[in-house]
Amino acid sequence: MLLKAAGYIVSYWFEQMNYTYKKIWLIVFPVMMSILIEQLINITDALFLGHVGDVELGASALAGIWFLAIYMLGFGFSLGLQVVIARRNGEQRYAETGKTFFQGLLFLLMLAVLLCLLSKIFSPVLLKHLITSDDVYNAVIRYLDWRIWGLLFSFPFLALRSFLVGITQTKSLNMAAFTAVLVNIPLNWLLIFGFDMGISGAAIASSSAEMCSLAVLAAYMFRHIDKKVYGLYWRIDITILKEVFSISVWSMLQFFTSVAIWFLFFVAIERLGETELAVSNIVRSVSALFSVIVNALAGVTGSLVSNLIGAGEKKKVFPLCHKIIRLGYATGIPLIAFALCFHQPIIGAYTENPAIVQLAWSPFLVMLLNYFFALPGYVYLNAVTGTGATRATFIFQAVTIIAYQIYLWSVSCVSTSLSVYWTAEYLYVILLGVLSVIYLKNKGY
Repeated sequence: MLLKAAGYIVSYWFEQMNYTYKKIWLIVFPVMMSILIEQLINITDALFLGHVGDVELGASALAGIWFLAIYMLGFGFSLGLQVVIARRNGEQRYAETGKTFFQGLLFLLMLAVLLCLLSKIFSPVLLKHLITSDDVYNAVIRYLDWRIWGLLFSFPFLALRSFLVGITQTKSLNMAAFTAVLVNIPLNWLLIFGFDMGISGAAIASSSAEMCSLAVLAAYMFRHIDKKVYGLYWRIDITILKEVFSISVWSMLQFFTSVAIWFLFFVAIERLGETELAVSNIVRSVSALFSVIVNALAGVTGSLVSNLIGAGEKKKVFPLCHKIIRLGYATGIPLIAFALCFHQPIIGAYTENPAIVQLAWSPFLVMLLNYFFALPGYVYLNAVTGTGATRATFIFQAVTIIAYQIYLWSVSCVSTSLSVYWTAEYLYVILLGVLSVIYLKNKGY
């Protein structure tokens, strides 16, 4: 009875399409916690491996981003899936949401199997030509040998999350996040230090955490989501899959290329030396905490915009974006201030090497200040995604990547400063935001 009542309340909110800060936060917070799963896994790996050695710390950055680039193919598809589910929810065609979900789940399962096999075959060959240090290369391969199998759990999890976010029932994501943390942290310690497995142990712990979070979310859906109302019956509908894929393909390419370019950024850093690579991994690891806020707010923006358009309320898109951005600043600024005040113990948690702690401060500062530009950039970009214009977002991504690479190449010719390298992120997010705003204005939103 309570679940039904909650469902009626949520439905009423969305029928009215009156998104207050409180309502937005109640939707965003569970999504934020679920994204924190993925980031905490990487952060925990870095925290533990930093005390194993600089090689392992640096290698986990390259391996983690390589894995993330592959993962983003599934994540990009899930965003398109989320858009379609949210659109059907906004149109009050609830039975169609479940049917759409199952097509997405089937595709993501097949994609996971395919990418696991392709990675096992081609990753060692490709990485051999990109990584100069033999020690770093061997550590990267040891990590990927185990980590890649996590796709078999993370991709179905993405399908479940897309469905729950699309129908605005996101509280269960907190349970999945909590489970992953409880599994990952002690298992990391046990496998890395207890069984002396090093970087391989970190990979096994990460994949195991994803498996457990999937089990929790699947159990919740089975027990608490009304199968009849939402049409949760297994069936294959190629027409629906084609519709989802036509939207998702551009998101898949967009997110894959964005992370692939970031991988090339770390390859450039690796050529500066193992110390610089270790420093950059620390900065990346801390930045992941702030990206949790940005990605959660941006991801929910896409879903809420889809609901607005489904309800015929396109003029509310910009006011919604502005509310979300203000909410993001209210959440992020206190955390930035905290990180600035306690930067030494934060960086020191990753390593006992004083040279790394000292070298990390300047790029750490550059990274923190990027939050002010990244938040609006990604919110506006995901608003475009929420309109269904995923092809446009891919084009924006392609243009931005070209500008980013030109800037990075120019920097590499004149400077070896890590801080200067990290300023490339400013150009990236600002350009994405500007292009997205111009598009939305031209389309009359």
